[in-house]
Amino acid sequence: MKNLIIVGAGGMGRSFFDIAINCIGYMVEFRIKGFLDDNIHQLDTFENYPPVLGTIVDYIPEMDDVFTCSIGNVATKKNCCSKILHKGGKFITLVSKNAVVGKNAKIGEGAIIAPYAILGTDCLIGKNVLVQSFAVIGHDVCVGNWTRVDTHVTCVGGVVIGEEVTLHTNAVINHNVVVENGACVGAGSFVIKRVKLGTTVYGNPAIKL
Repeated sequence: MKNLIIVGAGGMGRSFFDIAINCIGYMVEFRIKGFLDDNIHQLDTFENYPPVLGTIVDYIPEMDDVFTCSIGNVATKKNCCSKILHKGGKFITLVSKNAVVGKNAKIGEGAIIAPYAILGTDCLIGKNVLVQSFAVIGHDVCVGNWTRVDTHVTCVGGVVIGEEVTLHTNAVINHNVVVENGACVGAGSFVIKRVKLGTTVYGNPAIKL
């Protein structure tokens, strides 16, 4: 059995603990060993969690260790995960038992699919993607590596989301729209046209800030 380590022990890390214990494979394929955090005292005032094992920089992966990352900012997440990957660490895919996964949906290594997320038929979720609770990924949608899809986001059928994109809460991406790499869509926005590389859009309809 593998030992799962959660990178980040803040609020998102504690939420990931709850997600992980309700994922497919818990206590069959993996158990939770603890957390990594630059603040080793992060959990001192909280009860009923496994320990902070060390910092991201200092921890050396052991033979049966596997990892998941709770860091919200996509650039920071990628940087921290790269440090662990460089040391030979491996990130596993976590899919909640309460998620809906459509026929032929493909989920990349290191992705996290939270409870009550919906992945449509023939969609593609890239590596190290976070799909939060109640997000809807429609049929034939492609989501690029390292992207974050927040709660109640809807990507309608045929949408293409690039790498390192952030889609904030309640955003809606309309049919066949492309959101290019590194873009950010503000909370509650309705996106009806292409979002260009590295830009931030907001509103209904969404416009560049």
